[in-house]
Amino acid sequence: MSAKGPDLSKTRTFGIAAHIDAGKTTVSERILYYTGIEHRMGEVHEGNTAMDWMEEEQQRGITITAAATNCPWQGHRLQLVDTPGHVDFTAEVERSLRVLDGAIIVFDCLNGVEAQSETVWRQANKYHVPRMAFLNKLDKPGAEPAKCIDDIRRRLNANAVAIQLAIGREKEFEGVVDLVEMTEIRFPENELGSRPAVTALSDEWSESARAARVELIEKVGEVDEVIFEKYVHGTEIDAPTLRAAIRRATIKNAFVPVMMGAAFRNKGVQPLLDAIVHYLPSPIDLPPVKGFEPQTEKEVLRKPDPSDAFAALVFKIFGDAHGDLTYIRIYSGTLKSADLLYNARTGKPERANRIFRMHANDKQQIDSACAGDIVAIPGLKETVTGDTLFERGKPVALERSQFPEPVISMALEPKSSTDRDKLLESLKRLEREDPTFRARTDAESGQVIIAGMGELHLEVLSHRLEREYRVPTNAGKPFVSYRETIQKEAKAAHVFERELGGRKLYASATVIVRPGQDTKPRVIINNNILTSPIGLLRAACRGIQQSVEDGAQSGANFGFPMVNIEIEVAEIVWTAESTEVAAQAAASEAFAAAVSAGGGELLEPILRFEIRTPGEFLSGVLNDLQGRRGVVEDLTIEENVKVVRGTIPAGETFGYTTALRSLSQGRATAALEPSRYAAVPDKIRREVTGS
Repeated sequence: MSAKGPDLSKTRTFGIAAHIDAGKTTVSERILYYTGIEHRMGEVHEGNTAMDWMEEEQQRGITITAAATNCPWQGHRLQLVDTPGHVDFTAEVERSLRVLDGAIIVFDCLNGVEAQSETVWRQANKYHVPRMAFLNKLDKPGAEPAKCIDDIRRRLNANAVAIQLAIGREKEFEGVVDLVEMTEIRFPENELGSRPAVTALSDEWSESARAARVELIEKVGEVDEVIFEKYVHGTEIDAPTLRAAIRRATIKNAFVPVMMGAAFRNKGVQPLLDAIVHYLPSPIDLPPVKGFEPQTEKEVLRKPDPSDAFAALVFKIFGDAHGDLTYIRIYSGTLKSADLLYNARTGKPERANRIFRMHANDKQQIDSACAGDIVAIPGLKETVTGDTLFERGKPVALERSQFPEPVISMALEPKSSTDRDKLLESLKRLEREDPTFRARTDAESGQVIIAGMGELHLEVLSHRLEREYRVPTNAGKPFVSYRETIQKEAKAAHVFERELGGRKLYASATVIVRPGQDTKPRVIINNNILTSPIGLLRAACRGIQQSVEDGAQSGANFGFPMVNIEIEVAEIVWTAESTEVAAQAAASEAFAAAVSAGGGELLEPILRFEIRTPGEFLSGVLNDLQGRRGVVEDLTIEENVKVVRGTIPAGETFGYTTALRSLSQGRATAALEPSRYAAVPDKIRREVTGS
């Protein structure tokens, strides 16, 4: 799987992310048009964009699934991933940012930093993704770039600095001043902005541009020694020197270049493309990816080199009625059609019979792909999001993404009883595709219960069942996905004894449970178990761990999945003639007893909200929040808009968007995202548990 590949210094792999309605997909569509990939400009409001290709996306005018494409610009290859802006689909952003080398964060210049802007910024911080900011919609009344930049600095703690000045405001916005080259760039509307007019700096803009350039140089000098030395010694700093310094500072996440434009009016996108080439990293500008050997957990480094051992991370699976496509980011080595790959999680082989380069949902079959590439492989059977694929004899496991737990559930049933098996199979495929979606059958009622990140998330998935999988369904009312935890540390032991076929099965287990911090149960197998006189095989330990995890998923007190708990399997004793099953049963029962002794606590998901409302509706909005157990943490004024931030229980938000429209004559907006779990009030606990 090794080969000499293309010049990776000419590759830019980046994503575009934003709060919903900031114009992210419009920016992506302009990029496709100006790079020649598309011969017409798709519009979100017309439902004909290339990147929002799903029928559900086109009807709703929002991005639901991350879409990848390739396009050329100035001798470089750009790999672009357009991500959703709605918080219900934040997992798409999370798993995309995990594999991207850079990001463009789009801001609505009038609204500045919005709720989902903060979320995607945190996600980019988590994976150390270098990024640029694009201030969009400068043609809107009230748009003020300086204020938006201050907002980015203040709320996102970012060293954001403009590398452009806007020429004109609102309806008069016509272009930008390039502070690196010190030129003016205008975009004639009669040519769809296809041929920007670049001219020397005029007297009108000379003074303000020079002052802004000095500020830019000072800010870059604070994080780059080359510019600092030249600045303090009064040495002239030319465009190539300044550009190289901005690139270095951006790649090390010490600087955020700020661009500006109005994508819908075809202004500012070509300079953004130039900036992507100039300032975002190539695969070779970043350090080797770190992983570990699955068996020994020894650290492994893989270089972004086509001739190195193959390693790729599965970051997305998209399924439809015709089969699954597995999207991978290749970090090292080269993949050829029909190559055999190994899964670090399962240890099993999978064959890459075909390799596709994607343009949204269009597939171009290619013979090979190498380090730096994002491609899709059909037909992988047991591979899921987060898995690492490697070549035989060169094992490596890369860091997996962590996704939030579902907060909303609802019952679902097929309209025809004959479709039940088909429904269950389709839900399995959707569950494999979406790491924030869960489907289960209730043991008592036999109902199918689905869970996700919000009402829109579940609504979209139920529509997809009908459109893509041909399974019409009836959906019940949404309800809260409760969780449970323990109140204190506890310890319990259990002895399993049974005679089976003349064979005496014996095992005893001791389990300790403690309050923890992780949203998923953390299971620890005491190392002494492996060195005990009998000694357990590592395979047996994995089975014991799985049995405890299954118990935590089922819940021991209230029947809800457990969170914020650490579980230690402290001791396992079994006889030479016993089996793994006996050890698993003993551990499972000991765990249940320990949880019972630890005292159960019922938890509800808490959402963080940001509401923007005209001032005249503020009192009604606040009163409504109080009635919904909402807690207001911050109230600010931005122009004539009041911004309310705080937290609210998920169960109080059903139908909230409709209620807010009614309260504000349709003029207020709300953004909600999962925050944490908290203990429910006694009244709700009694209603849910019946005790």
